[in-house]
Amino acid sequence: MTTLKSKLHDDLNTAIKERDELRSSTLRLTLAAITKEEVAGKEKRELSDDEVLKVIVREAKKRREAAEAFAQGGRPEAAEREKAEGEVLAAYLPKQLSDEELNAIVAEAIEEARAAGAEGPRAMGAVMKIVGPRIAGRAEGGRVAAVVKKMLAG
Repeated sequence: MTTLKSKLHDDLNTAIKERDELRSSTLRLTLAAITKEEVAGKEKRELSDDEVLKVIVREAKKRREAAEAFAQGGRPEAAEREKAEGEVLAAYLPKQLSDEELNAIVAEAIEEARAAGAEGPRAMGAVMKIVGPRIAGRAEGGRVAAVVKKMLAG
């Protein structure tokens, strides 16, 4: 079992013993999503820590989007629950990049893309391909895309 997955299992057991309903239900749902990912496809496989991290990022994003939807729909209690679940998952995510760090990574990627022959706004795909592995879960995709667009346009 990967170290991140085993940490989730250990934390789930602790949460159950402490009768922490929010934490235990959030971790159960996350572990279920990980298991679903492991059995998807033709044969069962063990996910690496990076793949487990991608599942956690996806689950955290679902919680954020659900919280926004509930808040707009006039259901503040449900929105608060989703936010709290998102905070539980945030503890397992790497520290998010600051705006300065993100700008530096994107600027460097733009230089590399230009050196490879990509120019102007059409270079977006090439730049995102370079930036993707460097940020790996430390910044949301929409935020990265916005910075890339701004820097390519400006």
